[in-house]
Amino acid sequence: MKKPRLALALALLVLTVVPLSQAQTTTRPPLDERTAAGDQPDDPGPLATGLSPKLKHRDITRAMKLVADWQIKHSEGRYNIDWTYAALYDGLLAASKTTGDEKYHNRVLQVARDYKFQLGPRFAHADDEAVGFTYLTFYSESHEAEELYPTREGMDKLVARPDEPGKNLWWWCDALYMAPKVLAQLSTATSDHRYIDFMDHEWWITSGALYDPAERLYYRDDRYLTQHEANGQQVFWSRGNGWVLAGLAMVLDRMPENYPTRAKYVEQYKQMAERIASLQPADGLWRASLLDPGSYPNPEVSGTAFFTYGLAWGVHHGLLDRKKYLPVAAKSWQGMLTHIYADGRLGSIQPIGAEPGQFKPSSSYVYGLGAFLLAGSELSKIAR
Repeated sequence: MKKPRLALALALLVLTVVPLSQAQTTTRPPLDERTAAGDQPDDPGPLATGLSPKLKHRDITRAMKLVADWQIKHSEGRYNIDWTYAALYDGLLAASKTTGDEKYHNRVLQVARDYKFQLGPRFAHADDEAVGFTYLTFYSESHEAEELYPTREGMDKLVARPDEPGKNLWWWCDALYMAPKVLAQLSTATSDHRYIDFMDHEWWITSGALYDPAERLYYRDDRYLTQHEANGQQVFWSRGNGWVLAGLAMVLDRMPENYPTRAKYVEQYKQMAERIASLQPADGLWRASLLDPGSYPNPEVSGTAFFTYGLAWGVHHGLLDRKKYLPVAAKSWQGMLTHIYADGRLGSIQPIGAEPGQFKPSSSYVYGLGAFLLAGSELSKIAR
């Protein structure tokens, strides 16, 4: 009888020990980007009732908690370090501070630990660097070397790469949200100006290629320089410009007041803010195409949320006139509340893409929710 008992013991040992060992040493399998980031069901259920559009801390945080609670549950089994989730983490960490609820902060921290604070696999690709901002936020709280090192190592390699004047590193405007704020925050964390100087150099290369001074808007990438919408207008994607306006706010928030080119960022920020505010529809919600809203009648919440955050940030920090821009942000916040479902789903978010497109009212994707939480957090600061 001893041999069967020994075999059983060994079998149990394999079943219990091997999976734990694999969990400690094996990288998580890749998730399909689109499936992990969101969905758009045919029947999302009823819309929420009782949410107040008042710019009061209590009312703002109530809406924030409703959607944040839904998202952290909906994302179980899907969490990753892709750019889509990096934007969600920005919002969840802001929401934790605004609401005082640590569960959002702690859930993101667990993801960071699961991935050992590593950046994405593609070197010099802004999308795979975006999560570094999450890690640097944790580092600012704890000053634990493990939370800083992988991002700093990656950025050290980035700034050391040979300059390629004929190649635009950040060739799509979304990149101006993904990477620059990481470099600006890293410069703050380490007191090393190499990072922000590199960011400054690359920002104006991208701006020179994609920013239209006459329209005061960014093309998503150079494919759209010559393309036109059905009404003959140029193609300016709402979320693409939302990425940039929010990126400008985050960079300026971390840029020294005496930085040599700061005035250029402030000027571009103000130009874009004025133009975007002038394009706000009557219901407060921008459409996927800024200059041809009629071709895309469904309100688009992700671009709207990033605009709301960017404008509210400017009001809060005194860069934008409160009387002119706070009503714009308040109207867009009020409009976004009408796209929250009873269970907390935030709808009307355009799926992953690179240009204006159609989608269902139920469409919900993590980056849009992250932007909504950023917007609510900034509006709450004004309310207080």
